[in-house]
Formats: sequence, structure tokens, C-alpha cells
Amino acid sequence: MSLTRREFVAASAAGVSGEAAEARRPNILFLMPDQHRYHAVGCLGNPDVRTPHLDRLAAEGVILDHVFANTPVCCPARSVLLTGQYCHRNGMVANDLRLREGSVSFAQTMRDAGYRTGCVGKWHLDGGPREPGFVPPGPRRQGFEFWAAHQCSHRHFDNHYFRDEAEPIKLGKFEAEGWADLGVEFLEATKTDARPFYLTVQWGPPHDPYKAPASYTKEYQPAKLAMRENYAAGERVPTPELIAEYYGMVTAIDDQVGRLMAKLDELGLRENTIVLYSSDHGDMLGSQGARLKRKPWEESIRVPGILRWPGKVAAKTRSDVFFTHVDFAPTLLGMAGVPVPKAMQGQDLSGPIVKGKGRGPDSAFFQIFGPFAGDGTGAGWRGVRTATHMYARYEDRPWVLYDLRKDPYQRTNLVGQAGSAGVQRKLERRLEQWMKGTGDSWSFNWTHPVEDGGRLYKHRTFYTVGEYLEWAKQNPKLDAGG
Repeated sequence: MSLTRREFVAASAAGVSGEAAEARRPNILFLMPDQHRYHAVGCLGNPDVRTPHLDRLAAEGVILDHVFANTPVCCPARSVLLTGQYCHRNGMVANDLRLREGSVSFAQTMRDAGYRTGCVGKWHLDGGPREPGFVPPGPRRQGFEFWAAHQCSHRHFDNHYFRDEAEPIKLGKFEAEGWADLGVEFLEATKTDARPFYLTVQWGPPHDPYKAPASYTKEYQPAKLAMRENYAAGERVPTPELIAEYYGMVTAIDDQVGRLMAKLDELGLRENTIVLYSSDHGDMLGSQGARLKRKPWEESIRVPGILRWPGKVAAKTRSDVFFTHVDFAPTLLGMAGVPVPKAMQGQDLSGPIVKGKGRGPDSAFFQIFGPFAGDGTGAGWRGVRTATHMYARYEDRPWVLYDLRKDPYQRTNLVGQAGSAGVQRKLERRLEQWMKGTGDSWSFNWTHPVEDGGRLYKHRTFYTVGEYLEWAKQNPKLDAGG
């Protein structure tokens, strides 16, 4: 696509030659709800969930079937997506830490390349108290120019956001629609700003608490929903009634995806905009009798992956390329023609995904660094998933091993079984290679329960768990019950 004179002038002002700018001009729209698992999208195999707009987006592009969260919990996952680094490298090994201001950043890299950058919705990378959640302009925004966001709040019906002042602004509606309003505002500005853009809209739903607007809830009858075959009722496990609310929130998000796609069409942006839909992690929703995330099971680690890039990515296709969070930033930079910073650890998979050329990773690598009683995570673990198996271990012992071909619902743990000794050794070696290759070590783990929904961080901001633990030693009375 040739540049208009206005686009050429904007590119020149950004220090980019016309030829180079033309090669890197695609806009990027990254849509990311919170805690949306792979198994809760119509076109990904769940006929109970109504997602017509996501289904259409998938039909117009490629379904990425192997998208995984390297560290399936909010803050760590978001840090991996933004930095292209594993958590032990960027420091975000737990919730409610602050990402260091000097971190490598996808948004800053895009901005330096002449892109207008925008962040809408949930940020959750600034540490300290989650609310009110003002993140001041400057380095703590990690390269985002347009800002209509907050740190973290799961009050889906009574939420707020900030721009460049510390005065909260009420959304005034269910946040799925409210954040989309602000995304539309950003897109409207393309009428007067010729720069290519990177916009991310990061919704809070379908994260718990599970409650959708009544108009969406009524679309689902709990008694008629098919629970996953590994669902097991139990204490604190979401009931079918709550899963119906979760699906209602997914459908609410889907409507807003449709609205944003319509806005791209209206503004003539469709053909030159990469749209990527994914999530920070999944939700167990009672599978394995478990809740929330941080687990090595599919419902926790596997997230939707839908990519549309008209004229570049073939429609109605599927890709088996292993595409994990750490690869998002390098891959999108590759698609945009922007050099990947050396500090990023992920791979540029634009060749295998867009052109079907080259090889992707043979497996995905996972890390959880410590315990969390809130969702039943007992200790830190590491894991590796291949096309055929999932293996995870604690530092002192193997934990789970599944043959995904014979046992896709992961109900038979093969750890220690004689017939699986060979594959277990092979996966153990691959896991050791991942840890060594990325610079990971069990020394990054901790055993102290350092996080509790932000409560333990209410007194100050920490960049690392080590800083928190040292502070807790010096201030035991302030950390009572930790």
C-alpha cells in the first residue's frame, strides 16, 4: 500500500524513510480480555458460547491453536506480553509488583518507530495499591501515549479510569462497553493523525467475580450447559450458574469486538490493520476440581488466538505454531517491519504464522514462582508442553505428565508409571534445556505466601519479591498474617 503525502510527512517526522515506513505501516489492534480461556469461544469448539463476531474474525484470518501463557497469572503474563521477556528476567514474578521503568517495552519500541500508541482498560503493571489506580504520564506508562486506563479493579459494573490527571473518570456502564467506547475514541483520531497506530484494549471481564449484564445472562441456561469432561464440583469451584455468567461476559466482550471491527471498516482501516485477539491466561472453571489460574492444565495455560491481517494472512486457516506470550512482541514487531530489541527473549514467528515459512518452537515453557492459597497453588513449578504431552514439576519432584493424544482432558497422571519413564525423561531434559536457555533457576522461587489480592502490597510499591521479603522482615507488624 502506497503512503499518502500526509503519511509520508508523518513518517519523515518520525525519522523513518518513506521506503522503510511503507514496509512497516500496518496498524496493530491487540484485544485482550482478562482470564478468557481457549475453551470458551464458539469457533474454538464450544457450541454453548455465543461469539459470532469472534467467529467471523477467525473466518477472516487464522486461528492460532497453540497460544499459551508462559506464566498464567495477571501481572506476570502482562509483563511478558509487553517486554518479550520471561518473568525471571523482567522481575514480574508475582502479582502487584511494579514493572521497572527501564524495561524493554513493545509499546516504547513501536512509539520510537513512529507509531501512535494507546492503552485502554486494565494495566496492572504499576505495583502498589490496585485502587484508585492512577498511573502518571511518563516512564511508568512504558511508551503508551494515549492513556485511558487504571491499574486494576474488578468492579465490572462500577469502574473508572484515568487520563493524565489523578482525578478518576467514571465509565458509567458495564466495562466491556465502556472500554470499547474509549477504543473507538482512539480510532476516531486516525482522521487527523496519519501515524500508524498500536492500540491495545484490555477488558476486565470475564475475570471473576462472575456476573454479566442481565441481557447477556438470560442467553444462557445453566442446566443446558455442557460442562467439560474433567469438570468436578467442589468447594469454591464455579457452579454451572456462575459459568453461565462467565459465558455471558464473553458474549458481552464479543459484541464489543464486533463494534471495534465495524469502526475499522467505517474508517477505512480494515485492510491495513493487524487484529490480534487473545488473553493473559485462562480459567479452570471447575476443571480438575480447580479454580482460577496458575495451574499446568490446559484450561489455565491455553488462551484464544485469532489473527486477521487482510491480504497477508490467509482467511479460514488454522496454525499449529506454538505461539506463547513471550513471542507476541517480537512477532508483531516482525509483522510491522520494526527491528526486535536484543533484550527480548521471544522469537519473531511472523514467518511461520503469516507465510507458513520457517519453523516455530517445538514446545512451550511455563513458570510459576511461588504459592498462592487463593486458588490452591501450593508451590512454584515449571512445565513444558509439546504437541503430544504436558509435563510439570516442582523443584523437589515431578508433578504431572499427560499424554494429550490419548487423554486430552488430562485425567490420567503418568508421572512415575513404568510405561511412561522414557517420555518423562525426555520431557525432563527439554525442561532443563528451557530453564538453562532462558536463564531460569529454581532460586527464583519463594516459599513465603507473598501475595493476597494486593493486600500485602498496600504499604508501598515493590519491584521484586526480594524487596518485599526484605521489607516484611523489617516490618513484621505491618505484615501480620502474611
